[in-house]
Amino acid sequence: MEKKVTQAIIFAGGLGERLKPFTENNPKPMYPINGKPFIEYLVEQIKSFGISDIIILLGYLHEKVEDYFGDGTKFGVNIRYVVTPVECDTELRLKGAKDILNDEFLMMYCDNICPINFERLCDNYFSHDALIELSIYDNSDNWTKSNIIIEENKISNAVINETKESNDSFKSGKVIIYDKKRLTPNLKYVDIGYAIVSKKVIDYMDNANNNFESIVYPKVLNEKKLYATVTKHRYYSIGSFERIEYTKKFLSNQKYIFIDRDGTLNVRPKKAEYIVNPEDFIWIDGAKTAIKKLNDAGYFVILISNQAGIARGAMSEDNFYKVQKKMGDDLKVIGAHIDAVYFCPHGWDDNCECRKPKPGLIYKAQKDYSINLSNCVMIGDDERDIITANNADMKGILVDDNYKFIDAVNDLLNGVIKEYKIL
Repeated sequence: MEKKVTQAIIFAGGLGERLKPFTENNPKPMYPINGKPFIEYLVEQIKSFGISDIIILLGYLHEKVEDYFGDGTKFGVNIRYVVTPVECDTELRLKGAKDILNDEFLMMYCDNICPINFERLCDNYFSHDALIELSIYDNSDNWTKSNIIIEENKISNAVINETKESNDSFKSGKVIIYDKKRLTPNLKYVDIGYAIVSKKVIDYMDNANNNFESIVYPKVLNEKKLYATVTKHRYYSIGSFERIEYTKKFLSNQKYIFIDRDGTLNVRPKKAEYIVNPEDFIWIDGAKTAIKKLNDAGYFVILISNQAGIARGAMSEDNFYKVQKKMGDDLKVIGAHIDAVYFCPHGWDDNCECRKPKPGLIYKAQKDYSINLSNCVMIGDDERDIITANNADMKGILVDDNYKFIDAVNDLLNGVIKEYKIL
């Protein structure tokens, strides 16, 4: 029988001091983002994971959360509440729910959101035989202060394409250092507030009013039962007013699409040849119209392209920009445009993070524009484009001579995504 996690708990009882004056009269999870409380996005996300049993651990101004959600029926879930005194820390809040906890549950916090791959997190939890499987962010961009180091000796569900270029986007491993104070040198990852937790950890808690992670995580780590699954997708929060501005963008209704260039928009050059000059760029029938349709439908169009000819000396970056200018000029004639362009100038053997099928350029765009990649697709003419999309937990659409870019766009705008599956 397949093991599943069917329950979620959300810590939502703190004072939210950093969000004053809002939190003088409102609990932090009710902070409005684009017209609805932040915690509502979390409830929606939990529902998208296939979980309907939600426990919200409340304290400060708990009535406002209870009044808004009720029993959860109108949100398509079942919500129960455990209310503890305002001064309680997370350990006592969780202990207050011990009698209604499942054997394992998704543990979340009310101030962070990230489109984690829940299925992968659960699979890793069970395969690791963990007591706790954390979701952690690869903090190579120093988005915040790191607090974790893991044994980097396992790539779970790694995708390897026909050129043997491996993907490390699905990294996971045993936690070897968890530093709540963030003082240890060379910390690399940060806990982002999502974890699959065994109910057994209740026995690891003390009887004092302490922080759950500070007490339990070190004990579980010492027993070699604390594991983590890495995401490279930036997480967002309502922890401060500065971060809230990014979160508003992330949770907006803006639509984004990623597209390949050579072979998708224009006639692909012969093998080992490149689009060096503007006159070499020949549009595929319908491609310009397709971009115009995406523009008109409100999509932010992002081009992602490998340009190994630069590394091989066959062309320069200036050549690339001149070709892009020609594209822009052609599109301008029909009132169309590409919103952002990212390209990799490296060769096959450079082992960079930006060359497809590695998803580095997608993650670069994600961070630049606060994109929710779980809502995005990529369209390309090569299986590496599809692998790139999959490596960023996106869907990929493959185009060819019989199913062109314009066909894929028409389908997309009609609500049809012909997702290509890598066998």
